Formats: sequence, structure tokens, C-alpha cells
Amino acid sequence: MPIVNRIAEFTKDMQGWRRHLHENPELGFECHETARFVVERLREFGVDEVHEGIATTGLVAIINGQGEGPTIGLRADMDALPMPEETGLDYASKVDGRMHACGHDGHTTMLLGAARYLAETRNFSGRVALIFQPAEEGGGGGEVMCDEGIMEKFEIGEVYALHNIPELPLGQFSTTPGPIMAAVDDFEINIKGLGGHGAYPQDTRDPVVAAVAVANAIQTIVSRNLDTRKELVVSVTQIHTGSADNIIHEVAFVGGTVRTFEKDVQAMVQKRLKAICAGVAAAYDVEVSLTYNIGYPATVNDAEKVAVAAKVATEISGVDNVVADQQPEMGAEDFSYMLERRPGAYLFLGQGEGPGVHNTGYNFNDEISPIGASFFARMVETRQPVKGA
Repeated sequence: MPIVNRIAEFTKDMQGWRRHLHENPELGFECHETARFVVERLREFGVDEVHEGIATTGLVAIINGQGEGPTIGLRADMDALPMPEETGLDYASKVDGRMHACGHDGHTTMLLGAARYLAETRNFSGRVALIFQPAEEGGGGGEVMCDEGIMEKFEIGEVYALHNIPELPLGQFSTTPGPIMAAVDDFEINIKGLGGHGAYPQDTRDPVVAAVAVANAIQTIVSRNLDTRKELVVSVTQIHTGSADNIIHEVAFVGGTVRTFEKDVQAMVQKRLKAICAGVAAAYDVEVSLTYNIGYPATVNDAEKVAVAAKVATEISGVDNVVADQQPEMGAEDFSYMLERRPGAYLFLGQGEGPGVHNTGYNFNDEISPIGASFFARMVETRQPVKGA
């Protein structure tokens, strides 16, 4: 890999940073020790400004280049997942029930590697804003950081992020213009009928059969209500009711997830869920209440920024290792909030074979740290070259 030579020289340091972070995972907005470690490294590197306490434990570090120019944002997420680790590594998590199972320890490391290089060389104009974000895994830390004004305060004009992917070959970049990851919503449907003895169903208003009817009807949203040229996932993932085989319980619960790329499709799903709930309530003589929770929006890349990012990725990994028109993923990512505020690009970086993310056996591959750091560094130098150079 033609990674930046200077970054290659501190590959061992990056491995040490990453494994320290891996051993000490933190959740949500409570990334206090992680943020402290990041700040210590940044001050060692000689960055010009460190702004802490954004979205509780998030931070933004500024590196000034040569002369006037715009500000480019680079983002890494810092939080872990509430799950046990079963890797058997000598640097496995020291905290029971917490694990860096999505590689955010590696994302933080890659951005730290880029920070060290950029602070040393400053071969760019304007400024770099290094965004270290908590609470990507369900907390919406990216939205909170934006709501607290980082884009405006630091005059960030465009923003970029990477995410490791075990399914891709080592060092392969993958991205696409437009939507790359879906919006994620969830729904909760509570059904109340009249319980009774299982031998005398005629004396009940059965919420169990109503729950089954709701679940079956939901399947028609994709198959009968969606424009076939658009993409949508609606999955029923929970049905809860009952306590014994001879009791018809009074209540039932149906829950699930919705993944969309377009606002009109999202609105259609909400409308159809309301209609289904109302229809089942009338048909089965039960009370049905729907709660629809809107989550992360779709992650939408700017076409121009993707073209530049793909060019930089090609310089790092070669033309055969860059896919610039991948199929959008149905997973979700709260970098989406930053891309709603500023144009930019989100890319996947392959780390080779191994367990997938959110798996108790997953581990970030340290071999890709200098690749990701080189990408971040070259994005800055490409987007904001020194004037006259």
C-alpha cells in the first residue's frame, strides 16, 4: 500500500493507542477516559486548539495550515457497545459487558494518526477540524455535536468519515454518491383486548390473533405499497404476549424496525402503519396504539465530494481497490447528521476476513490504521493545497 511514509513510521504507536482504547471501552456519552486519552495525544502532537466537553465528552481539535483558507472536518466515533467480548486477545476488554465490537477504537486511532502527521507537516492551507464524537451507537452524538454548533463555531465547510468493514478485502475503499446508509426508525404497537380462559375464546377479545394480523399486514407495506423502483425494509422483530398455554392474555406487543432512504417512503410507512393499526382494531374489537420513533436520517454523500474522496482513495490503495458506486447499505450511521449540515463523504474501508462488526469475536485490524490515517491526511492536502505550491 502506498501509504504516507511518515504515517507508516508510527504504525507501532498507532497499534499501541488502539489496543489501549480496546482494553478500556466506554459507552454512549460517557467516554470520559477515552476523551482524556485523545486529548493527551493531541497535545503531544502540538495541535493548535482543543475544545472539550462538546456533547458531554466529544471534542474538536484545530490544526492550522499555511495561510488563509477554508476548514475541513474529519470525524471519528469513540464509543463502544454494551456486549461481552469473546476474542481471547491479550488486550481484550477489561470491562465486563463492554466491548469495542464496531471498531470505533480503530476509527479514533486513524484520526489520531492523521492528526500527528498534519500537525508535523502542515502541508495545507486553512484549517483542519478533528471531530472526536461520542454516542454513535444509538445516542445520536453526531446530532448533539451539530446542535451545539460545531459546524458554525469552527466554520467547517465539508466533512469526511471512514468506517471499517470486515467483509471487504484489506485496504479496499467503498463508497457512493447519494444515499450510502439508510434512515433507521422503529415502531411499537400495543394491543389491548379482553383476556380469559383459553378454552373459552368466545368470551375474550383476543389480542394474540390481532397481533398476528398486524404482523402479517405489515408485510404488505413493502410488497403492495412501495414503488418498485425504491428501497425499503420493514421488519417485525418482536411479538410478546401470553403467560401460559391455557390463558388468553389481555395485552400483546408488536415491534420492529424501518429502514428508508427517502422522506416520502418514510412518510408512506407511517401512514400505512396507522391505517393497519386502525383496521385491526376495528376488525378484532381491540384497542391498538402505535408509537413511531424517528431515528437517524439517511447518510447521504455529496457527489462532488465522493469523486474527490475516491480519487484520494485510489492514490492510497490503487484503482482496483476503490469502489465508487457501491449499493447503499440498510444499516444506519449518525454521521448522517453532519452530512445534513455540511457536504462531504462517508466511506467504508475493508479490513479483510474475520468476524463482522457487533459480533463478540470481532477485532479491528491494526493493519488498516495507517491506510485510514493516510486517507484523512491526503484528503486535507488535496482539498486545501498550500497556495502557490
